[in-house]
Amino acid sequence: MSESAAIYGNGMRSLADQAYDRIEELIVTLKLSPGHAFSEGELAQQLGIGRTPLREALQRLAADRMVEIQPRRGLRVTQIDAADYLNLLETRRVLDRLVAEQAARRIRPPEQTALNECVTRIEHAAACMDANAFLHADREADQLIESAARNPWATDAAASLHVHCRRFWMVHEHRADMAKSAGLHASVFRAIASADPEKAGQACDALIAYLESFTRDALDL
Repeated sequence: MSESAAIYGNGMRSLADQAYDRIEELIVTLKLSPGHAFSEGELAQQLGIGRTPLREALQRLAADRMVEIQPRRGLRVTQIDAADYLNLLETRRVLDRLVAEQAARRIRPPEQTALNECVTRIEHAAACMDANAFLHADREADQLIESAARNPWATDAAASLHVHCRRFWMVHEHRADMAKSAGLHASVFRAIASADPEKAGQACDALIAYLESFTRDALDL
């Protein structure tokens, strides 16, 4: 299994979805760092992915503002802009609360079980200071919550914001309190798994407040 598949997993997703997952993983884990320039051909060769699914994945990543497509010049991973990132967190606050509350109302028993398993894994990852395992558990929990919410309009918008947040966290991981972050994420996941919309919304607000504080500290704002 490739490193990308080990971190994110591909399951039965389409080739374009798998390409998206693998490129996203490279960006989030900084193997394609902010400002890095590359060509479609180089990436296709590196990942062993056909041009059609790769192009579709890159178009999606461009729509998510993770890469910039530069005509006749190739592609570039976007930089992180401090003011823009704080605006992103303001938007995420609203979307995360909406999605969490809907997920808590609509979650089904198999999803509850899987989400509780993510709680165990994210807490274990934090205890071991394993950033990749932390990212894996967080992303899987996000996907479970998106599925449970059954509102693709909200979840599609929220998902792209989470990618930026995971990348920002990796850039500034040395200044992060992984245990505190894991505890706040776990509180959101537990509230949703217990089908408690009010607690889920409150836990989301607490998590975003921490992320805003962490951002200002990381950027010395």
